[in-house]
Amino acid sequence: MPPDDDEGPVRLVLLADTHQPRRAKDLPAPVWAAVEAADLVVHAGDWTEEAALDALLARSRALLGVAGNNDGPALHARLPLVAHRRVAGVRLAVVHETGAAAGRERRAARAHPDVDLLVFGHSHIPWDSTADNGSLRLLNPGSPTDRRRQPHATFMTAVAERGAVRDVVLHRLP
Repeated sequence: MPPDDDEGPVRLVLLADTHQPRRAKDLPAPVWAAVEAADLVVHAGDWTEEAALDALLARSRALLGVAGNNDGPALHARLPLVAHRRVAGVRLAVVHETGAAAGRERRAARAHPDVDLLVFGHSHIPWDSTADNGSLRLLNPGSPTDRRRQPHATFMTAVAERGAVRDVVLHRLP
């Protein structure tokens, strides 16, 4: 993983709500391929079991993750509720929940005033928006294992470079 103040580019994989092994015994092959190609994997919680965290730690170059509401005491002991990292000049934060969709950008901008990119999960609904202040981008990758009412299971990739986030792609899984 490049140092935090490197200009990049830094290839990111964004995951959330993997719910392993309740919803899937393993991550889909396209997710593992993206993880192994990435410089940093960001996971926004709801791993469910420590084995899911351990597998990502073993197969990723670097991992930034948080605990979610479905994660037990062992995962909460290993992971924070909010994590921060500066990546290629991008001030990144990851959380599990941001509350209701209505007013999300305004609440997030107030709660994270010194952040450029906020990655979150919980809803299993992909999300890509920018707060009214124009400086905070919010991304929810959905879930690669539990699509709920969504048409597809999903994850995201992006690139951080010179203080900007670019090439955000929502990947739909079969």
